[in-house]
Amino acid sequence: MSAWRSRVARALATWFGCGLVPKAPGTAGSIGAIPLYLLAARAGQGGVAAAAVVTTAVGTWAASVVARELGVKDPQLVVIDEVAGMLVTMLPVRHPGWPAVAAGLVAFRLFDIVKPWPARSLERLPGGWGIVMDDIAAGVYGAAVMAVLQAARVLT
Repeated sequence: MSAWRSRVARALATWFGCGLVPKAPGTAGSIGAIPLYLLAARAGQGGVAAAAVVTTAVGTWAASVVARELGVKDPQLVVIDEVAGMLVTMLPVRHPGWPAVAAGLVAFRLFDIVKPWPARSLERLPGGWGIVMDDIAAGVYGAAVMAVLQAARVLT
């Protein structure tokens, strides 16, 4: 693989350095997703969905490259999976704002840490698929919480 591709994969996988923080890189990556979410949300839920799909696809590639280069199944510095999971969590949100972002961050991080079924089993997928898909599953659980909060009019 070319040095250029390796550098691009590393930049994306670490979400432009968020994954390099020494404490709680997953949380840093989740927080690093917020600007992308707010930008995508300007185009509505379809914009967020498109950003989630693209981030998942690119993240799977970048995570695979970095994991292979480091010789580690799921390197802690890879946080683009958290970015994709946060975007999935925020899919149901009709009115983006800081209360929704805070609720989404808490919901996603909780499910990403706890990894309820089938999230944990998805970690066994090969390469970047295993790195990213467990966070997508956590994002689906987070999205369910966000949908309930909206239905209950906690988030307006």
